[in-house]
Amino acid sequence: MNLLLHSCCGPCTIYPLQALRQEGFHIEGFFSNPNIHPYREYIERLDSYKLLADMKTLSVHIDDVYGLERFVDALKAGHHSCEDRCPVCYRLRLEAAAQKALELGKDGFSTTLLVSPYQNHELLRTLGEEIGKNHGIPFIYRDFRPGFREAQKEARALGLYMQSYCGCVFSEYDRYKPKIKKNNQ
Repeated sequence: MNLLLHSCCGPCTIYPLQALRQEGFHIEGFFSNPNIHPYREYIERLDSYKLLADMKTLSVHIDDVYGLERFVDALKAGHHSCEDRCPVCYRLRLEAAAQKALELGKDGFSTTLLVSPYQNHELLRTLGEEIGKNHGIPFIYRDFRPGFREAQKEARALGLYMQSYCGCVFSEYDRYKPKIKKNNQ
């Protein structure tokens, strides 16, 4: 089965790529992440992804348009909590992956977001299956979380850039908010 694997970054691609190849899938990668901010973070993740692709002989397709405006436009005013913004973000990326998979004549699509214990797997699965059904292409769900720590360890050994938040401006703010409040008191 020819599968398009949406990838959020290099480190998160390691385990899903390995696991899917072991299952016999022929994998091509797809980097499309309009949520990532700031721009230098986007470039770090993209460069890390390309480096991993070279190391793992992974053929990749890159949506190299910095999509912050597309991401922010997709959010409704006031929808800045994770419960509000994550479904929008997942949908943007999974829609792009399904469309690209169809364009490339793939048999299905999946995402490396499924490796993270910090992502909402049930929502990812539901949206992936819905989007796949709407586009007429199967979404391949796998729970890659058991390989998360192993992949992080390998990413460090390979010298890949390791991010410290999901990528969106709101996540970055949430990560530093306690420090910001403390420093401003």
